Amino acid sequence: MTPLDGAGAATAPAPVTVLAGPTAVGKGTVSAAIRARYPEIWLSVSATTRAPRPGEIDGVHYRFVSEEEFTRLVDEGQMLEWAVVHGRNKYGTPRGPVEEMHAAGRPVLLEIDLAGARQVRETMPEAHFVFLAPPDWDTLVDRLVGRGTEDEEERARRLETAKVELAAESEFDVTIVNDVVERAADELAALLGVRR
Repeated sequence: MTPLDGAGAATAPAPVTVLAGPTAVGKGTVSAAIRARYPEIWLSVSATTRAPRPGEIDGVHYRFVSEEEFTRLVDEGQMLEWAVVHGRNKYGTPRGPVEEMHAAGRPVLLEIDLAGARQVRETMPEAHFVFLAPPDWDTLVDRLVGRGTEDEEERARRLETAKVELAAESEFDVTIVNDVVERAADELAALLGVRR
């Protein structure tokens, strides 16, 4: 499938699209649905210093790196954006692959946190910024507790962070509500100019 305009003609590549939202909103789940349903959309793989969660694969879900390797990438200017998230681990987007895929005309999607999205807005203002929102606060809490990957202290920290992140919705170009994963993925793909 190629990006199409309303008349069905091929168009110029869409701008890089940045997907961000509060912790536990389902960014990774929606991104996985994009990967499965729309293989023509290139999904950037972030680097992180945190340990893999059960089932996560290096190079697919994240590029898991040491603190030393992450610092080297930052020092060499190889990160499009990076941040310390939840006061603990570093996450960032390697610059080279994003620029290569965009130059090749592929629709490019970056799934990152709020701090990273703000950095990309500084370095790539032409990008399209999409906020993924929960249907409501209770659903967000249920998702965070239900995934069972954080202890009680970490959950409390993430929920406090989520309140701040939700308040940033107005900084984005468009909001997609993650009520049904497939519907949210289809809406996101359409924003990237790709339809089933």
